[in-house]
Amino acid sequence: MSADDAAKSQSHEDAHDEKITPLTLVKYTVSVGLLIFSVIIIMAAIFNEETKLSADVSPWLAVVVFWGAIFWLTMIEGQQASLVGLPPVDFDLYKDSHPLTYKNTSLAFKGDNLDRYLMGRQFMVLLVVFVINMCGSPNADADILGLPDIVIQIFLGTGIAMILTTCMIGQLATQVNASHCMIDYINNYFALFTLYVAMTIEFTGIMHSSYLIQNILAALSGKPVQSNEEPRSGVQMLFFWGRVLMSLAILGFALAVTFEALFAGNTTMWEGVPEAVSVILFVVLMSVVGMLEGMQIAFFAVAKIPASERGNSFFAKKTCDLLFKGNGQNLPGFMIGRQLTVVTCFFVVARVTTLDIEPGQGNNVFGIRDSSQAFLNTGLHAAVITTILASITWQLAASAFPLAFLANPATYILLVVALALEATGVASGAWVVARGVKKVMGLQYDEVYVGTPEERAANNHPDNTEDAGTGMGFHNMMQGVGSHDALDGPMAAGVDVEA
Repeated sequence: MSADDAAKSQSHEDAHDEKITPLTLVKYTVSVGLLIFSVIIIMAAIFNEETKLSADVSPWLAVVVFWGAIFWLTMIEGQQASLVGLPPVDFDLYKDSHPLTYKNTSLAFKGDNLDRYLMGRQFMVLLVVFVINMCGSPNADADILGLPDIVIQIFLGTGIAMILTTCMIGQLATQVNASHCMIDYINNYFALFTLYVAMTIEFTGIMHSSYLIQNILAALSGKPVQSNEEPRSGVQMLFFWGRVLMSLAILGFALAVTFEALFAGNTTMWEGVPEAVSVILFVVLMSVVGMLEGMQIAFFAVAKIPASERGNSFFAKKTCDLLFKGNGQNLPGFMIGRQLTVVTCFFVVARVTTLDIEPGQGNNVFGIRDSSQAFLNTGLHAAVITTILASITWQLAASAFPLAFLANPATYILLVVALALEATGVASGAWVVARGVKKVMGLQYDEVYVGTPEERAANNHPDNTEDAGTGMGFHNMMQGVGSHDALDGPMAAGVDVEA
């Protein structure tokens, strides 16, 4: 790095740096301590063969898959922030200095590829979380390091250790870094590989029933789905709707498998929980996840409009008053608390829906072959259900009807819960992890390479601020979620995100 670049980098470090108060330091220390303890007992559970994969196959395989899945999750989450935030920036500013970033963005920003990527990565996140759960969640009555039963129950039985590890290392830390270091973050072949995998998943059509939901909601809201590509030909239309029908069939089968296993008590749900309660818990948690997924879209949709246009209902006013009070620090606070809540729900849903059926024992679901049962035991069917019904559908609904989400009493309740979780500081260790990763990877703020928006405009490279579309495309839904404005918030909330 040249002397000028070094000076510029330091100036941006100083601009982003926040004063660490004694309270913040305490939160960092406690949170990092909880994270270290969580990692230790998870690894102990794996090597004691107290988790599904370590017991069925090999502890070493479980360790490799666990950390490999966490590592991939960091790229999936960070790449979203980069690809959603970089479209306005002129390619030419980083084409030569970051050739792999240019390869990523030139592919992702072609036609509707960004929408395709966002749908594929949504499924990838869910699938990776299910894999992490299979590797690290302990079996019933696990005995770890001679710890008291109450400690094991709190950290492993409830999934807190898995939640803290996944959130802080796999999600929040990478989101912090990628929100400010977008250009550096995806300047590698791993990011390009992840982009191709996400787009391949979308191409298979597994998630295509979401497009049917998208079109229905667009028709109901009167906001047509806009595309950056030419209208499909007859053959392309047939191929598209064929995949939609296939996706609906897969979703229907996945639901049938899940409810059959739930009513038969053949899932990894905690012992002693009645089957009826498991079914109710599944529906409730799916709804909670859906609300939280939709809320982030609705909140960003109304963040920039006048308060008078955010709805007149009692709960819409209460929600907006709480969300946007003061300097707006509760919006990023919600995003942090929301992440913790969603991952918590995902791990419980994984327990509720993961099949606990040993192939060859004569109790395969619907009497399918042993090889098919082994495939279903991976949890792929649950990832399909959760992605479509508890994630994408609710995001689309919130994009079409944001004011209806604001007027929902459940929105206000979940906002309070998310803010309370963030206030505990339990996830503050993510910023410490992020700082360490940033130093190791040598990540620099985007302004070091392309300047500020004002500098880009002065150098005849103004940002393309034209909206990507006013319809209900996935890119349109995610506008702001991965942007600087969205993730600068933790600094406004008093959290040091120098990382």
